Amino acid sequence: MSLPPLVEPAAELTVDEVRRYSRHLIIPDVGMDGQKRLKNAKVLCVGAGGLGSPALMYLAAAGVGTLGIVEFDEVDESNLQRQIIHRQSSIGRSKAESARDTVKEINPYVNVVLHEERLDSDNVMELFAQYDLIVDGTDNFATRYLVNDAAVLLNKPYVWGSIYRFDGQASVFWAEYGPCYRCLYPEPPPPGMVPSCAEGGVLGVLCGSIGATQVTEAIKILTGVGEPLVGRLMIYDALEQQTRTVKVRKDPECAVCGKNPTVNELIDYEAFCGVVSEEAQEAAAGSTITPQQLKAWIDGGENIEIIDVREQNEYEIVNIPGAKLIPKNEFIMGTALEHLPHEKRIVLHCKTGVRSAEVLAIVKSAGFADAVHVGGGVIGWVNTVEPEKPVY
Repeated sequence: MSLPPLVEPAAELTVDEVRRYSRHLIIPDVGMDGQKRLKNAKVLCVGAGGLGSPALMYLAAAGVGTLGIVEFDEVDESNLQRQIIHRQSSIGRSKAESARDTVKEINPYVNVVLHEERLDSDNVMELFAQYDLIVDGTDNFATRYLVNDAAVLLNKPYVWGSIYRFDGQASVFWAEYGPCYRCLYPEPPPPGMVPSCAEGGVLGVLCGSIGATQVTEAIKILTGVGEPLVGRLMIYDALEQQTRTVKVRKDPECAVCGKNPTVNELIDYEAFCGVVSEEAQEAAAGSTITPQQLKAWIDGGENIEIIDVREQNEYEIVNIPGAKLIPKNEFIMGTALEHLPHEKRIVLHCKTGVRSAEVLAIVKSAGFADAVHVGGGVIGWVNTVEPEKPVY
């Protein structure tokens, strides 16, 4: 459905701006009026990572007058495969500052506002209230639900995107005109069920495809042209090069935007999404060792069996000496348990300690009471024991 423009037009465009945006101005559906609306718009981008990078660059090029960036992280070398707003020289710098510098190089007429803080329930309402539209570039469920609920409570539209390996999704959630994120996903998936991009990987260029789609939707909403993805979910398969769109209906029983909402204020989203299950937390309590402890056990000849619960391609990047690879899914299916030695102490590890904690709960319930896992995983091992090895 067509929607009215979100913002009023600015008073005028300068001569330099007319030259810069001429290819927009000669599109009848955008024209001078639409470009003035973009100039007057205030858009907040949550994250300057995989999706935030192309989104910020194209929003800046399009002439959005004020761009806010919420980002607290620093640029890591592994970011550069997909986070194209950053450069080799940006490694170790604030992502927010790196993104700002690139945006200003693209378009010096854009006002960039940095919010170098982690988005949470304490600051989200104040931040969102300053902007017309939110572009969600987050990569975890807790922040996605936080963004959604704050946007609904403030009656703000936001453009959502998601990426994983070769698959992407995008939609526009605006409770005034259609469904919200909770109408599509009422509850988060069980902890550990859906791997993050850091665990499962993502095709770098997919970020550009979905990020550009998000900006397309943002421009349509701000200027009032076309039919935004309100009430529709776009699904993109890069391997098959296919795109399909499915309808998403507003849920009258939605806890946030339904007829009788039960969520009238922000909640604890980390607890709601359960980053680590209660079973895993209980299993890990008192059964977590450090990488240095594992090194001491190896050097001391302790009777242990080190099990790496990551995937084969992760194992090939970097591994702990002597570790045997048994992916997490084999423990979930139960096929791995029969191969575990009862005469040795089981030591589990993954990339950072989340997956191994989940497996630890399974192993302990199967009778391996003295099993432990390595807090910090192989990343902690490299950082403290073998710093010459790569990380990912």
